[in-house]
Amino acid sequence: MGRVSLLFAGVGSIIGSGWLFGALNAAKEAGPASIFSWAIASVMILLIGLCFAELSTMFPVSGGVVRFPHLSYGSFASYTMGWITWVAAATVAPIEVEGALQYATRWANFTQLHKSSGAYTLTGLGYVVAVVAMAFFVLLNYFGIRWFARVNNVLVWWKLGIILTVIIAFAVTAFHGHNLTAHEYGGFAPGGAKGVFTAISTAGITFSFLGFRQAVELAGETDDPKRNVPFAIIGSVLLTGVIYVALEIAFLAAVPAHDLKSSGGWLSLSFTNDFGPLAAIASAIGLGWLAYLLYVDAVVSPADTGLIYTTVTARISYAMARNGNAPEPLSRTTSRGAPLISLIVTFVLGLIVFLPFPSWQQLVGFITSATVLSFGSGPLVLAAMRRQVPEHERPFRVPGGDVIPFLGLYSANLIVYWAGWNTNWKLFATIGIGFVLLVIFEATNRSMPPDLDWKSGATWLMPWLVGLTVLSWAGDYDGGRGWIGLGWGFALNLVLAAIVYFLALRSRLPRDRVLTHIEEARTEAAVEQEALADAA
Repeated sequence: MGRVSLLFAGVGSIIGSGWLFGALNAAKEAGPASIFSWAIASVMILLIGLCFAELSTMFPVSGGVVRFPHLSYGSFASYTMGWITWVAAATVAPIEVEGALQYATRWANFTQLHKSSGAYTLTGLGYVVAVVAMAFFVLLNYFGIRWFARVNNVLVWWKLGIILTVIIAFAVTAFHGHNLTAHEYGGFAPGGAKGVFTAISTAGITFSFLGFRQAVELAGETDDPKRNVPFAIIGSVLLTGVIYVALEIAFLAAVPAHDLKSSGGWLSLSFTNDFGPLAAIASAIGLGWLAYLLYVDAVVSPADTGLIYTTVTARISYAMARNGNAPEPLSRTTSRGAPLISLIVTFVLGLIVFLPFPSWQQLVGFITSATVLSFGSGPLVLAAMRRQVPEHERPFRVPGGDVIPFLGLYSANLIVYWAGWNTNWKLFATIGIGFVLLVIFEATNRSMPPDLDWKSGATWLMPWLVGLTVLSWAGDYDGGRGWIGLGWGFALNLVLAAIVYFLALRSRLPRDRVLTHIEEARTEAAVEQEALADAA
């Protein structure tokens, strides 16, 4: 994958189903102040992404989000973060399929509305098409990363063209500036500051940025990691951040006045055919041709992102197997360089996910919290690496010492916290299941299992997970006890980030162990490059 292909992998993954639903969902949480939600989220994700940009150029290996913790903290940390990452990534392809089918309900009965929850869930026909779509993702990945890159480059140009067309067409045709400040609709910020922050986690905003990780996960499959990886990570977040803010402004100003009046304002906004909100607005303002394009794009955009995440999920399980934290067959690749067994496991899990989470709305918060939590280890690894191997070559160095890594960890804490208890208890329960599976794997592993490095990993990881659990339970976001108000939420998450940061630096592995892990990573990277050359 070249420079543009890697950038487009990030942009293609970022521009999935999130932008198709996020504008409406954010407006219902924060009103016009949702503009700030998109801007704040882009900055927070960029802080995390900068940390991974430095790490990925130091160690350009596939599955970096999983393998970086292994370098500095050993197997327990890498297994835990790998499990969280894998679960989060494995559920993205299913949610993208659900998003596509929800818009496609315009053409056939793929989903149906459940009025009690307000969610559109898959029908019998929808399940059948979803299975076919997941199988298609696996088959295309089987034929290798080069085919993926060619297909993705074409699809990303399409996606960028559609979203820019929407912004321009909405702004030119129906820009009602009065919508942004009208008191009869709730004013500029009807949800207050809490609405702005809630939207970041639950409206699909953060979810819409998570694709930057593809440059990290696919770093081992690009021809010039030192140049291409930082360009792809930073470029994808900045480019899409500007686009998303512009889209939100255009959407807010284009909503017809009669829809806002009949709904009672932004926080309860609804309108005809809002299963496909952007297409419905396009139709309402007389842009039938654009509505048609959006219904088509609502299949293309999520399908492209689902394809990318099928690629990435398989490479995460591949990376876990290479670290010794998952069954060895998951690390086997075909002559084309594709991890076939990992792809099959990804396909099966995707089918299972459709059962408890049959709609886009039911799954988006879970994926957001899980993915951002998995990113939280990146800033900690970066801070540790600067002390463990300060002389190591860093083609890209994040400025500011510990400032950006600490703010990256703090940002991860806040995003998880804002998702609320009703989402986070499911995440923490899933992490608990992962620990049970670790015990089973360790007990049944016939080969010599790796040293888990309990002290190095658990010293900071367990207080972090427990602290987030307690804060989420006691907080006032979606199902929490309401004991922690808005300001205290910021303060307590700051304290938790400081404690975890301190413990992580104190418990990092000694230099000699890290050098051993780095040498192993270099060997694996060489093997991967050789495999890619053979596949070519």
